[in-house]
Amino acid sequence: MDFNMKKLASDAGIFFTRAVQFTEEKFGQAEKTELDAQFENLLARADSTKNWTEKILRQTEVLLQPNPKPCGFGCRLPAGARVEEFLYEKLDRKVPSRVTNGELLAQYMAEAASELGPTTPYGKTLIKVAEAEKRLGAAERDFIHTASIGFLTPLRTFLEGDWKTISKERRLLHNRRLDLDACKARLKKAKAAEAKATTVPDFQETRPRNYILSASASALWNDEVDKAEQELRVAQTEFDRQAEVTRLLLEGISSTHISRHLRGHHRARFPAPQQHLAHHRRGHYAWGALCGQPGSSGGGRSPPGGGGASRQRDPEGPGPL
Repeated sequence: MDFNMKKLASDAGIFFTRAVQFTEEKFGQAEKTELDAQFENLLARADSTKNWTEKILRQTEVLLQPNPKPCGFGCRLPAGARVEEFLYEKLDRKVPSRVTNGELLAQYMAEAASELGPTTPYGKTLIKVAEAEKRLGAAERDFIHTASIGFLTPLRTFLEGDWKTISKERRLLHNRRLDLDACKARLKKAKAAEAKATTVPDFQETRPRNYILSASASALWNDEVDKAEQELRVAQTEFDRQAEVTRLLLEGISSTHISRHLRGHHRARFPAPQQHLAHHRRGHYAWGALCGQPGSSGGGRSPPGGGGASRQRDPEGPGPL
């Protein structure tokens, strides 16, 4: 119990000393140790990296998974899907795959064709469009999955891991700097008091008692100066060590970002752009047939985006509906 009380009193004293030093610096009543220009530049770049990482992460999440998100029953849950994914992430479990908008549309078209008659011209067209939309939806799901692994995961890892460590070390460096400046101020005051106490009064014009008190005060302030110098050396050592640790972390931000994104892209294995282009071409052809465009049924003018030669160049094209 005594140990805890002593530690509590010591921590309270340190906190009070830092608070006094910080307040005096704000009012211009105390000197402040300034970091070098290179260190300040690293701090500014780190803050800029963190701010832009947060903005890019949020906007990418909105792009990949905009709200409101439709559920399987046709309703819309603005936050339900996000809450469920958050719970799965905290429980360290795999998030179940969801149907995309294209797959849901394909399901509705297939059910409509089944009810209206799959052998009718409208039913046949609905079935073909549904197949194209289903492929588009599957490609969209693959893209979201690969983008989450290869792009968003490194950003989250930086914000939730590296940046927390950097912030912790920066706060510790700030405290070490306050301790250092408080020790400098204490030493300065002790030296000023010692110089004042060492001014020996004239023994003939001063009482012997005051002369003895002056000598005693001088000895006390001499001990105080020695103690302050020792504390300053310790504080300077701790500050230098913490500054070096923080500098190494700040200098490693760029290389950490690059290496993690490279590993993320390697794990993600994004589909080739030709695959996405083929899926979108199928969707254009199918929608043209559903809307009754003459160029999409094999005759007349060509579908938007190219002439008849572009349809022959696409080895995965669906051909005329």
